[in-house]
Amino acid sequence: MSHKHSSLLRAIFHDPVSGNIHWREIESLLRHLGASITPAHGARFHVTLNGCEEFVHHPHQSNVCDRTMIKHLREFLSRAGVSPSSYENAE
Repeated sequence: MSHKHSSLLRAIFHDPVSGNIHWREIESLLRHLGASITPAHGARFHVTLNGCEEFVHHPHQSNVCDRTMIKHLREFLSRAGVSPSSYENAE
């Protein structure tokens, strides 16, 4: 895992939740983790990772994701078995 992806994964799981994470960074991380991302209706994307499925919303007014979306993404990644420690130990 690249340093950039590793840092982003730590930021997603860090408390307090960051409000400065861009959608394109999240999309890149998900693809790096092996997720399948397909456009759905409107600003929604269907994401499948390690057998877990979720709909993720692209931010509307800007490309910066709000804290609620980051918390939602954190829960999805946890269900899919992804955590910063699991990828740091694999390196």
